[in-house]
Amino acid sequence: MPVLVLDRDGVINHDSVDFIKSTDEFVPLPGSVLAIARAHHAGWKVVVATNQSGLGRGLFDEYALAQMHEKLITLVEDAGGEIEGIVFCPHLPETGCDCRKPRVGLLTEIESTFGLSLAGEPFVGDSLRDLEAAIAFGCRPVLVRTGKGRETEAKLLSEPNLLGTTDLSIFDDLAAAVESLCGQV
Repeated sequence: MPVLVLDRDGVINHDSVDFIKSTDEFVPLPGSVLAIARAHHAGWKVVVATNQSGLGRGLFDEYALAQMHEKLITLVEDAGGEIEGIVFCPHLPETGCDCRKPRVGLLTEIESTFGLSLAGEPFVGDSLRDLEAAIAFGCRPVLVRTGKGRETEAKLLSEPNLLGTTDLSIFDDLAAAVESLCGQV
């Protein structure tokens, strides 16, 4: 069964420079919940890998994060879909942990926790660190233009060798990415 890895903020829900700290601030992007449900119905196992340094900054606690993730899971289930799991890095960027993207600890955790192989599977993100993690782990990088995606695309256009010779797919949003991916299954 194919696996679809998704970043959270900027891919599934609106992002904020002030961080997403509560269920009220967790607002799905248009079409993202239905896209996850569509992927599930097409046979994909959907997992989320997200950096959440707001925890390390003390902006919210693990209970608030769990409530945000429960909201996401419920919205997807109400749309007829399923999320296999959500993994997150709570650390600050300067901590140097192995789980914060662009490092690959979250992807390793997905494989070991859920018994999935991510080799060659798509990883949808909006930031350079998402794409770098995908490439480093052997996933297929997919960029969406939502969240920080347009900035990331502009950076890649100005520095074309930034990701090496990796084949990168770019879509306007998660719904467009899932539509394309579902046609490939």
